[in-house]
Amino acid sequence: MGLEDDAREYHRQEPSGKIEISTTKPTNTQRDLSLAYSPGVAAPCLDIEADPERVFEYTAKGNLVGVVSNGSAVLGLGDIGPAASKPVMEGKGVLFKRFADIDVFDVELDLTDVDAFVETVAAMEPTFGGINLEDIGAPACFAIERRLSDRMDIPVFHDDQHGTAIISGAALLNAAEVVDKDLEDLEIVFSGAGASAIATARFYVSLGARKENITMCDSSGILTEERAEAGDLNEFKREFARDIEGGDLADAMEGADVLAGLSVGGIVSPEMVRSMADNPIIFAMANPDPEITYEEAKNAREDTVIMATGRSDYPNQVNNVLGFPFLFRGALDVRATEINEEMKRAAAEALAELARQDVPDAVVKAYGDEPLQFGPEYVIPKPVDPRVLFEIAPAVAEAAMDSGAARTDVDAEQYRERLEARLGKSREMMRVVLNKAKSDPKRVALAEGTDEKMIRAAYQIAEQGIAEPVLLGDADEIHRVAQRLGLSFEPEIVDPSERSLESYADRLHELRKRKGITRTEAGELVRRDTNYLGSVMVERGDADALLTGLTHHYPSALRPPLQVVGSAEDADHVAGVYLLTFKNRVVFCADTTVNQNPDEEVLAEVTKHTAELARRFNVEPRAAMLSYSNFGSVDDAGTRPPRKAVELLHEDPEVDFPVDGEMQADTAVVEDILEDTYDFAELEEPANVLVFPNLESGNIGYKLLQRLGGAEAIGPMLVGMDAPVHVLQRGDEVKDIVNLAGVAVVDAQE
Repeated sequence: MGLEDDAREYHRQEPSGKIEISTTKPTNTQRDLSLAYSPGVAAPCLDIEADPERVFEYTAKGNLVGVVSNGSAVLGLGDIGPAASKPVMEGKGVLFKRFADIDVFDVELDLTDVDAFVETVAAMEPTFGGINLEDIGAPACFAIERRLSDRMDIPVFHDDQHGTAIISGAALLNAAEVVDKDLEDLEIVFSGAGASAIATARFYVSLGARKENITMCDSSGILTEERAEAGDLNEFKREFARDIEGGDLADAMEGADVLAGLSVGGIVSPEMVRSMADNPIIFAMANPDPEITYEEAKNAREDTVIMATGRSDYPNQVNNVLGFPFLFRGALDVRATEINEEMKRAAAEALAELARQDVPDAVVKAYGDEPLQFGPEYVIPKPVDPRVLFEIAPAVAEAAMDSGAARTDVDAEQYRERLEARLGKSREMMRVVLNKAKSDPKRVALAEGTDEKMIRAAYQIAEQGIAEPVLLGDADEIHRVAQRLGLSFEPEIVDPSERSLESYADRLHELRKRKGITRTEAGELVRRDTNYLGSVMVERGDADALLTGLTHHYPSALRPPLQVVGSAEDADHVAGVYLLTFKNRVVFCADTTVNQNPDEEVLAEVTKHTAELARRFNVEPRAAMLSYSNFGSVDDAGTRPPRKAVELLHEDPEVDFPVDGEMQADTAVVEDILEDTYDFAELEEPANVLVFPNLESGNIGYKLLQRLGGAEAIGPMLVGMDAPVHVLQRGDEVKDIVNLAGVAVVDAQE
């Protein structure tokens, strides 16, 4: 089957289409239904009648956008009508939800008359928090957007006009920097003079380009004043008519710095590219086929050619999904009355700035592990970059507040945290820890300091103020990697080849001389193995915490800190804990990495350590000792240790959290089972600390929850150590290192 057949099957699978409505409140009982509808719903209705602004408090209006079209200019399909446009509008709704957690009703109108269209959409204002106009042909789209914006007190945005303008505008800001040209001096040629081209040209002027430097071409050639006077141009094209000689696109491109293509595929030749100025910028944005292919444009000349298209299979994709979800997110969250020029500029500038930052590993992996670094091949972020939400939306919200378009204000830092929470519970949980870490940063040694991920993590840790990173390894190599990555920072480095490590060797020998390590071997270990070096630094107090394990097997990475740092005074055992986050709950899983067959004393100690960890995340622990037995239903060698561990914990005066077991996993996490079948259990709510009976079940259990249950995992976090040490898993991403650094700092603070 080809792509078209795959798409047909994708859409027709039950349930048909791509969207559905789901409830956000309980509807399980008669009382739930009486609150949701009659008679309880009368109360919020009357409150809204008395104060219309309370509609945002009581309903989904504040997070609901209407995607409205008449199907008169759909994608590259043209005027296919409202019904045929519905798959596209549903797809738009999917993108709103996927990238910015905005709900959508798609509305397809069988209307071509501008007056009727405007009256119909304007009447929908009580329903929506914003209107996204989509796939409406020019010139009607200009009048429709202008009139609706004037009449409606909510944002109205025609994405076909402004989306491409904003994204390509961000690319233009960065491209001009890469080729070292000033925006106001750029000679810009437009291939195409439709709604998108005109809106994009206007936006480039808003960013700083000069209108007199813009030459626009339609299918008949250059827009000139002579053509305007002859009545050959409509009112919108006349805006960009120039007092120059006529000609075709080839004439216009000669000597130009920038080509912005918003027309049709294949109309630009390599010869036309060669006629442009030095280091040209070419945005060939016609879909699905660009005005000139990436390969043709690149091969046409030997100097730098910055090339962008609308395609995902080439660098610098100009994709509107980088704009509209986040523009509306910021606008909705401050209850903006419009999306104005200041908000659009803020979005473009924030996008441009984001492209200059280090790229997360998850984004790199999504694009085939190809290097992504600011430069000719990367002047705009990728659509799957999760940072776009909490970089662009705050910039838009702030611009709305500054420009007077906002009806409510938001605190910038708190707003960013709310946005991060929309991307998943793990971000919300980590924000708690990272904020604690930033309040009193500590020195964190990074054992594998020459590794690219460690260096990138060190940059982010320092940039965000989470910790003071100390990279262990060859200083020259670290500086080379940092320079190659474009990371402008001066990290603290402990280079074993440059530093005197005699005192560390002496200390390691003192600690391990009765374990078979000679003084000579101790000297070799601290110089050759940064795991031992970092461990001794932490033990001596020269670093507050240690991260290691990125390039080692877990047992070999754990061995040096266990030998040197050891367990805490009040601990005989350490354990590995994963925090798993779901949409509406979190669970801590222990032990997942260290103790193979723990007895009751080990299980009890692990439970206490894990409960302490939960409280560092502001989670009050409720612990369950897991088994295949429920409260004595099976009595054998496997069920006795968790059962006896509960007895030990109940006898311990220091245990101030509920704990019970042994119990099966579903008993621990399903409220109805606890309440109905085992109402005697000490847990009044489902457990959030799950203690597995052995390492095998713990490792299997957390991985199944992560992969099949859709949980996000943070960890593994070591508990019970005498100083903060965390062992990464091989292949962890930079964000995992940053997160564990935050956990380590909070450990050190406490």
